[in-house]
Amino acid sequence: MMVALAATAVVAALVVAAAGAVIAARGRDGARTVASNSSVPHALVWRPGACVSKAGARFDLTACNGGHAEVLAMERGPRDCPADTDEIARVGRGRIACLQYFVEPHPGARGAGGGLLRAGDCLDRAGRELPCSTSGWYGKALAVVSRMGDCPRGTVDALAMEGQVACLGSGGGVLAEGACVDEKVRRVACGSRASWARVTAFGRSGGDCPSGSDRYVTARGAYRPVTCLHLMAR
Repeated sequence: MMVALAATAVVAALVVAAAGAVIAARGRDGARTVASNSSVPHALVWRPGACVSKAGARFDLTACNGGHAEVLAMERGPRDCPADTDEIARVGRGRIACLQYFVEPHPGARGAGGGLLRAGDCLDRAGRELPCSTSGWYGKALAVVSRMGDCPRGTVDALAMEGQVACLGSGGGVLAEGACVDEKVRRVACGSRASWARVTAFGRSGGDCPSGSDRYVTARGAYRPVTCLHLMAR
């Protein structure tokens, strides 16, 4: 069972400095130029294909013979960025740069634990993204939609976050019929000392619980509001 919880956006928005150390001057048209051995300076503007250097939480435009990332797109919000975006930089009010690192690791890759939330990514119980290669994740997203009613067939559970819903498949900590839970209704090994009850079914109300169920728990607003339980002998 999972109660829908609010979570902060998965991608951190980073503040971009007004100018970096590599910037030498500003032209009459407002474009920034970088000093180089070339007799023709290169304009540095925030646009797709531009190169960016990173120092801590700061991003600066730089010449494309260096830097850490490329601008994939300029958008108004994180949801408009390409799926393989690794990080986001704010470059002005209502304007962001969608960035992809030049070298691995790419946190925006499917299941890598960062970037934009999308199908194939793993989350904890609070809706925070985790690498699927690590242990402890709660569920893996089948799809990311606007509301629970839009989740596709095969969805077992769902996590509601700010403005979006992650539709989860089986696996991880998502409960299934026959799974064992502790007294906080979290999945545990059936042979463990923490095992308290076994899941008999899921439903919309307590009346949906089958024979053999001793009690049920409810979670308002959850994808599966009622979890039916059979208490295990101590």
